[in-house]
Amino acid sequence: MQHRTVADLMTHNVVRARRDMPFKEIVKLLAENDVTAVPVVDELDHPVGVVSEADLLRKCSVQTDPSSRTPVPHLEAWERAKAAGARAEELMSAPALCARPEWTVVEAARLMALRNVKRLPVVDEADRLKGIVSRGDLLRVFLRRDDAIRDEITQDVLRQTLNLAPSDITVRVREGQVTLGGSVQVSSLIPIIERLCRNVDGVVSVSTHIGYRIDASRPSPTRT
Repeated sequence: MQHRTVADLMTHNVVRARRDMPFKEIVKLLAENDVTAVPVVDELDHPVGVVSEADLLRKCSVQTDPSSRTPVPHLEAWERAKAAGARAEELMSAPALCARPEWTVVEAARLMALRNVKRLPVVDEADRLKGIVSRGDLLRVFLRRDDAIRDEITQDVLRQTLNLAPSDITVRVREGQVTLGGSVQVSSLIPIIERLCRNVDGVVSVSTHIGYRIDASRPSPTRT
């Protein structure tokens, strides 16, 4: 069983901004490339931050408008400094949170969720920018065909990893939802099968209807 990696899903041709790029050029860069954010890089192409539409919009939100019906938002000192910024290095969110090409979808998704970010620049061993991966990129694993998911569960999980015969477990997949049937020798194997199936890329849910011949939770009778 092999998870898809960040390298499999990331955008390779990355639009980037230099640290000294002016505000209006950043707006133009986003519009021309139909993106909502770009990494900001230094002279060695190392990501130093990310500038997004949200960063740029802060400048509009603090402007005085006598006809406005909404109050001017309260901003912390660092937010006011960013709102007054005129170049990428003054506007960006920093430091840049980065991923590696060899990371799995799970690793990238966990970092995004933990730090509440929508995208991660991808860097090589020298920390040079090689791509960018977004939430939408990671969700592409759920576009896998049902037959590909079924084949991976049948061959990689059941046969190779658990050494089960094809006749032991039935596998049905519809819209990424996996239904398992059949029977195994001991009950303790069932949660292992379920966990491994959930870890297959593209699986939305797993429903288990597997019987067993020996209840591993009950002690064996002692012999005298």
